[in-house]
Parts: sequence; structure tokens; C-alpha cells
Amino acid sequence: MNKKTPLLALVSLALSAGLLSACGSSESSPAAQPSTDNKNVHFLYNFSTSSLDPHVDSSYVPLRAGITETLVRLDEENLTVAPWLAESWESEDGQHWTIDLRDDVTFQNGKPMTGESVKASLERALEENVAIQNALKIDTIDAEGDKLEITTTQPFPEFASELVNPNTAIIDVSEPDIVNKPIGTGPFKLISFTPGSKLELDRYDEYWDGASPLDSITFSFNEDANARTLALKSGQVDIVYRPEVESLESLKAMDGMTVESTSTFRVHQLTMNMQRESMKDLNVRRALDALIDRQGIVDTILLGYGEAAIGPFLPSLPFAPTYTDTATESGADVAVKYLGEAGYTLQNGVMTKEGKPLQLTLLTYSSRADLPLIAQVFQSDAKKIGIDVQIRQIDTPEDYMASNRDWDIATYSNLTAPRGDAGYYLNATYHPKGALNFSGSEDPELTKIIEELNLTVAPEKRAELAEKAANYVHDNVLNSFVLHPGTIVAYNGKKIKNWVTTRSEYYMITNKLDVM
Repeated sequence: MNKKTPLLALVSLALSAGLLSACGSSESSPAAQPSTDNKNVHFLYNFSTSSLDPHVDSSYVPLRAGITETLVRLDEENLTVAPWLAESWESEDGQHWTIDLRDDVTFQNGKPMTGESVKASLERALEENVAIQNALKIDTIDAEGDKLEITTTQPFPEFASELVNPNTAIIDVSEPDIVNKPIGTGPFKLISFTPGSKLELDRYDEYWDGASPLDSITFSFNEDANARTLALKSGQVDIVYRPEVESLESLKAMDGMTVESTSTFRVHQLTMNMQRESMKDLNVRRALDALIDRQGIVDTILLGYGEAAIGPFLPSLPFAPTYTDTATESGADVAVKYLGEAGYTLQNGVMTKEGKPLQLTLLTYSSRADLPLIAQVFQSDAKKIGIDVQIRQIDTPEDYMASNRDWDIATYSNLTAPRGDAGYYLNATYHPKGALNFSGSEDPELTKIIEELNLTVAPEKRAELAEKAANYVHDNVLNSFVLHPGTIVAYNGKKIKNWVTTRSEYYMITNKLDVM
């Protein structure tokens, strides 16, 4: 069976729609920038937000926009935790921690960052965000001068790495409007915020790591990939995050345009709702996994800007398992075999069990343009073996999946190692208390592996446990992994300098960003 033909047909339809709406765009070169004394960069992002509260905002915009910072950050080259607002940290037993803060940091309202202000900020994050409570496991915080003494509820050797999480960002909590105007320590202070539309930011002159050479930043949102591309081509914006993949060749052809594709710690996955009756059957999950034409999707939807996935972690990461048994475990025939073992039979073109057709509700969302296309491809392939897949478009997947259980599967994109470690993803996605455990996984054997990982320090042992957990997820098909997308950024290379596309996707607007 030629599996690529229908896949290409679906993608062609989508491309046609995009090209039609793109008519009239400039294809020559980035538009000339108007003369101005204000050194401004306009960045266009693919996710909107209605709140800038850094302790609960799942889009991490305050950190990405350069408003807030965390105590530590990820060294992406060495996959280690590096100092940021904290100069150093230590613990002899993994439970009692001493953190020394920088003494030259001020908030954007001019107040000094102190141990007390950091304590108040962390305590607010714990109060506002249950996932942060579960992740940090903090029992007490004491502050004296520029030093913090933190005790966790149990020995937790990887505590410091959890402080990379943008939801632990340090802000002045005495400010009255944290939702609309958080005051952080970053290189840019917020001037105005239009929810769902844009932020206007000015340089913070007293920034501890050196003031930005820019005067201002405009950080705006548009969830339509085609619209983002057009905005860059017309010169309305300077940098676009994830432009439309189909437009990349035309962007590259424009004089002065720079297009970068960076391998990041992200995976596109098919999330299984383990609380739905049909999905409780391992053979059904195996059948759905076998239906995914991974390489075909990479080739036709991402046009090669990514790689097929087997597990959640990029194969290049030290804790990623080596899978050897998947080459023959895919395709419609394999899916039918597994469904047969689950008690289903194909009758008059309908996959049926005990007289009931196999019908599934598949969630997807448009802010990642490739996910709805993946959903359509899956729907088409499932239909060929008699499975009725109904696609439902949602706006905010985290909110919907956490609050509703009326779905069976969902396309979702997840950062699996944003801190260079497997612990974040495994805890968030498979621990019963995990913030991203949308599948509702409560598997005692897997939980035991994750909790052992949380108590382990030695890198070799941690890698071994991470591999064990990933293999458990794979063998039990708790989720299906489709592909690792490259993060694509396009910008006006005649204007922008010092832009860096980070693998964690956390750090975007920095004090190093500049214009020619």
C-alpha cells in the first residue's frame, strides 16, 4: 500500500489554503525599516496569553520576553544547571539547601532583590501553582541577607534543577497587579500589555548583567502561521517564531532573510486518555500507535524539518533509550491484528466489538500548525480500517484536557527535557501528581521508577532510571510519540543580530539582542 499518496493529498489541500491566503505578499526582500531613533525589535510569537502572572502562565511569556528571570538557568551546551539570580547553591544531604543570591540585582521598580523578596516570590509561586508545589517539594524557606535556607519535604538531590522552571521566576510580589504588570529583574520592563495581542517593553537601564543596546521590544502574538510569515515578509515584524513551513523556501529566497532550524527538546505526541474504556486496552493503544506514519508525516507535513520519534526523548540525549523492535510494528495490518486481539472485527467496513463501532474523539489545536494536519492524517488512516475518528478543535489544550475527560486521544506538543534532564517530563507527564498528566496515568510500577529517579544523584544511575521509565512508557503505549520537530525561526538578517534559538525554548529576548 502506498501510504504517502493520501498523506500528500491532505497536506496539499492545506497548502493550497495557505497559499491562497498568502496572495499579494512580497517575495523580494525584507521591507526597509523606517528611520527612527528608537532601536526597537518586533518579535512575533505563536502562542497568545491573557495573563502575565509568571507563577501560573503556561506560555512562559514573562521569561521569554525578558521581564523575569529564575534563580538558575539551563546551560544548553553542557546540559547542566547554571547560576542566574543565584550565584551558588549547595546541600550536603539533598534536603537542606543553602542558596547564595547575587547582591547586585534590582527589580524594575528600583527596589533591591533580597533574600526576603525572593522568599516571598517563591512562597507565592507555591501558593498559586499546585504543580510547582509538587515539583519543588519545599517545606520551609528562611531568608537572611542575600542567603536562602530551604528545606525540602524529603531528600531531593535534583531540587536546584527544578528552579529552572519559568513558573519559579522571581518577581516583586508587593506590586499590586501581577497579572497585567509583573515587576521582574530582567533586561526589559513592561510598559503596556494587551491580553491576547501584544506587550510593549522598554529597556531596564539598571539591569544587573548590562543594559540592552535596544531601546524597546514589541512582543506580539499570532497563532496563524501563514499570517506570521506574511508579517515578516511585509516588514511589520523583525523576528517570527515558527513561520509556516511551506513558506520557508520563499523566505530563504528573500535577500537578507535568515531562516534557522534548531533541534530542540520537543516531541509531538498522541496523548492517550487512559480513563476512556476503549483506551484502557493495551492492544487498542498498540493499534493506534501502529497507525502513525511517522516518517511520512515528517516528510510531507514538516517537509523534513524534524525527525521521526519512537520515545519522548531526542535520541542524542544521554538518557534516551535505544529502541530495536519497532521497525515491523507499524502499518494498517499490524493495527488490525492488535484490534483483533482486543476483540474487534472489521464488519462492513466498520471496526466493531460486541456490536459497537470503535469511535474516537481526537483533540487538536491550531497554534501549532502541524498538529491539525497530523490529526487529519491519522483520521484518514484510521478510517481505512473502519475506525471513526471525530476531530475536535480546542483553543487551550492544557486547560481543556485538565478539565474534561470527554475525549480519547489528542495531538499535543511537549518539551520533554527543557532542563537537560528527564526528571521534569517524567514527573509532569506520568506521576499521578504531574501537572501535565493529561492521560490520567496512575501506574504504581512507573511511579516507583520516577520516585527512585527523584532521589538519585549519580548521572549514570539517573540515565539508567530514565531509560527504564521511557521503556516502560513505550512498552505500555501510555502515549504515542510522532516526531521531534525542529524549532524554526526566521528574521530580517539585515537588521537583527545576536538572536539565538535556544533548545529549551525558554530564553528568547535577552540583553544581547541588537540591531545592525
